[in-house]
Amino acid sequence: LLQASGGGLVQAGGSLRLSCAASGRTFSNYVMGWFRQAPGKEREFVAAIRWSGGGPWYAGSLKGRFTISKEKAKNLVYLQMNSLKPEDTAVYYCAAQRGLIASMVSRHDVYNYWGQGTLVTVSS
Repeated sequence: LLQASGGGLVQAGGSLRLSCAASGRTFSNYVMGWFRQAPGKEREFVAAIRWSGGGPWYAGSLKGRFTISKEKAKNLVYLQMNSLKPEDTAVYYCAAQRGLIASMVSRHDVYNYWGQGTLVTVSS
């Protein structure tokens, strides 16, 4: 079970930290990813990290503004988002999948476990 939280309304230039709480299984061999989907657009990769070490990986356009991290003791994965822009407005989802190689972590179709999404709205 994955549960994303931390979304909300923020002004352009502001920051938000999203959290993804993982429970119900051992995620030690999993890749944890963040994706987002804006209205009328396809789901796109944001960032990913491997529980047992490896990564992080970022969408090229977001690297430098977004940071993914993990807190293993609490089974939490975070997405720190800084310098937010109106085009960052989307529903953000966390996802998990076991055994992904690096070249696959950005593909949303390979993840079997998804959280419910949390809405981020950035006003101009």
